[in-house]
Amino acid sequence: MKMLVTGATGKLGMKVVETLLKTVPASQLVVSVRNPEKAESFRARGVDVRHGDFDLPETLTSAFQGIDRLLIISADGDNETRIRQHANAVAAAQRAQVGFIAYTSVANASESTLFLAPVHRATEEAILKTGIPYSFLRNNWYLENEISSIQGVMAGAPWVTSAGTGKSGWASREDYAEAAAAVLAGSGHENTIYELSGKLMTQEELASALGTVLGKEVPVQQVDDETYAEIMKGAGVPEFVIPILVAIQAAIREGALEIESNDFEKLLGRPITPIGESLREIVNVISQ
Repeated sequence: MKMLVTGATGKLGMKVVETLLKTVPASQLVVSVRNPEKAESFRARGVDVRHGDFDLPETLTSAFQGIDRLLIISADGDNETRIRQHANAVAAAQRAQVGFIAYTSVANASESTLFLAPVHRATEEAILKTGIPYSFLRNNWYLENEISSIQGVMAGAPWVTSAGTGKSGWASREDYAEAAAAVLAGSGHENTIYELSGKLMTQEELASALGTVLGKEVPVQQVDDETYAEIMKGAGVPEFVIPILVAIQAAIREGALEIESNDFEKLLGRPITPIGESLREIVNVISQ
């Protein structure tokens, strides 16, 4: 059985492949990447490295040939670009007669008001139209998304948010990668949707957990969206990124990520990594 992971040199993709290599023979693993030279470390371990560029459909069709189980990791970029790229990947999977598609989506993709949701909604619909057995991995929120805020706190700044009492289901990228690997290499996941959410927490609760790790109280500064944007600009955040951050805060405030589920534990076969442990790991990396 041949399994392929797209975007295998990205932050999530690398962790998925590393997880798979612990239990799956390298001869069964294939990765498709835009720049094969960046995946030489995988090739050296016996993984089949193929050129697959989401903007070049012909490379994807070639990369997906002979693949039984495919994991499409969502690309980066603006919504319009990502919808086009994902459509290219899904169409190539159909042309290559892939037997199963797993896709990293977002929480409650079919109904979410999150500004990122249209990308995932369109991709899920495209996969459904192929008739290929699927699994949608609806990832809630990566704890690593908060690294800049954690760095700010470590430098003495307060935790700044305009998300109010909205909750998120933070989890580590490591746990998301392990869940994806379990679906790709496992059985019985055909035509499933997994809502992968950690324990729901407010910004204050996350800041408190960070304070416990740092051994100090972390003040939380609740502001409106306009003030949040001004603070981000003052912190040196690029101008084009600020509206994205504001939209995320607003969506969290409105409950877009408040999805309760134990699907994570089902796939991992264990409780997800405690938030304090994951925060400690991030703090240690920042401190190095």
